[in-house]
Amino acid sequence: MRVLHTADWHLGQRFQNGHERLAEHRCFLDWLLKTIEEECVEVLVVAGDVFDTGSPPAAARQLYYDFLASLRRSACCHDVVIVGGNHDSAATLNASASLLKGLRVHVVGGVPEQFDEQCIRLPHGAEEPRLVVAAVPYLRDGDVRRLVPGENAAEREARLRDGIAAHYQQVADCLLHYREQGVPVLATGHLFAAGCADNDQLTERPLSIGNLGQITADAFPALFDYVALGHLHRPQVVGGQERVRYSGAPIPLSFSETSHPQQVLLLTFEAGGCCPRIEALDVPCERRLLRLRGTLEEVVKQLAEYDNGDFQHEAWAEVLVRPGQPWALVQEQVREAWLSTEGRIRVVAGPRPWREVEATPEGAPAAAEAPPLPHLDELTPQVVFDQLLDSPAYASFGEDTRAELRSTFAELLRSTPAN
Repeated sequence: MRVLHTADWHLGQRFQNGHERLAEHRCFLDWLLKTIEEECVEVLVVAGDVFDTGSPPAAARQLYYDFLASLRRSACCHDVVIVGGNHDSAATLNASASLLKGLRVHVVGGVPEQFDEQCIRLPHGAEEPRLVVAAVPYLRDGDVRRLVPGENAAEREARLRDGIAAHYQQVADCLLHYREQGVPVLATGHLFAAGCADNDQLTERPLSIGNLGQITADAFPALFDYVALGHLHRPQVVGGQERVRYSGAPIPLSFSETSHPQQVLLLTFEAGGCCPRIEALDVPCERRLLRLRGTLEEVVKQLAEYDNGDFQHEAWAEVLVRPGQPWALVQEQVREAWLSTEGRIRVVAGPRPWREVEATPEGAPAAAEAPPLPHLDELTPQVVFDQLLDSPAYASFGEDTRAELRSTFAELLRSTPAN
C-alpha cells in the first residue's frame, strides 16, 4: 500500500504584518492532488495542524473542504486520515467528522471517548485490512495524566512523559492482533521528540512542561512500522530511527524556515509488516522568503537586482540594515526600492537594524556573524519568557525556581487557545 505522510499545513496563516498565505496553500493542495494521482497514493495521512488557529477564517475552511471534495474524484486514493495538532481545535475538526467519514475521510481531532476510535482499518469497509492506523492526535496534558497535589516540576514532567508513552502502548496493544496477521501498522503523533533540530522553537510553542525534548523514538512501541509525526516544520528522522519521522511543513512558515526543504513523504508498505520504503518528494516553492542584509546601499541594490525567476508569486523579504544612516532615510529608500521592482518582491518585515560581532584582533580566529534578531512574529510566548528568566535581573534565581516558573507558565499557555 502506498501512503503519503504530510503535516503542518497551517491553513489560514497570516504572515508577518497580516499577509495571507491562501494562494500558496492553494498551489500546494493543487500539487498534492496531482502528486497523489501520479504516485498512485492510496492513503493520505495528515499529522496535525491542518489549520493555523482554532478558529480558522472561512476561506481556509473552504480550501480544506474543497480539497477533500476534489480528492474523492481520485482514481486511487480511497482513504484519508487526519489528526488534530496543537494549533487545531478538536471541536472544529470533529464538527464535520461524521459527514466526512461517509467520504472515507477519518478525522480524529482529539482523544476520543471511545479509545478504539483511534484504531482505523484500511481500506475502509474491506473484509481484510491492508493497513491499520493508530490515529493519535495531539495529546493534551489532561489526556495523559492527572494532577497530583505536591508534585514538583520534574515529577510532573516525568508523569507527562510516561503518560504519553503509555497512551501509545495502549494503542499498540489494541492493534497487536493485526501485527500477528502480518498487517502493517502506522501510527501518527503531534509532539516534540527528543533528538530533533531545535530551531523550530522560534515558530512553535513548547508542548510539554519543562524541557521540549520529552519523548524519544524508543517511546513508540516496536509494533509500529512507521510513526508519522507533525509539529516540527523541518523534515527529519527522530533518534536515528528511519521509521519515526517528521514530514515537515509544505511551505516555509517564517523567515527562519528557508534553509531546509519543504517535503511530503511517500511510503510503500509491503505485506508482513516492516519499515516501509520511504521517498521524500519536494514540494514546489511558489513564493520565496528572503533575508536581505547589509548597508543601505547594498540592500537597495539587492532589491533592485532581484530576479524572481519562475516563481508564481512575488517574493517576500525581511530587510536588515547596518546602522549609520538616519532611520527615516533608510525606511524611505528601502520602500522606494521595493516599490520600483514591479511586483517582483515586497518587504514584509523591516527594515530593522543589523549589527555584526566586533572585529577580532589580527591573527585571532574570525568571530562568527551575529545572527539577526528574530522578528516578533517568529517568537513564541515561551521563548520570550525563557529569555526573561535568563536575563541578569533574574540571575539569582536557582534552577528549582526557574523550573517551577517555566512549568507554571507552560500550564498557562496550554490553558490559552492558540491564536
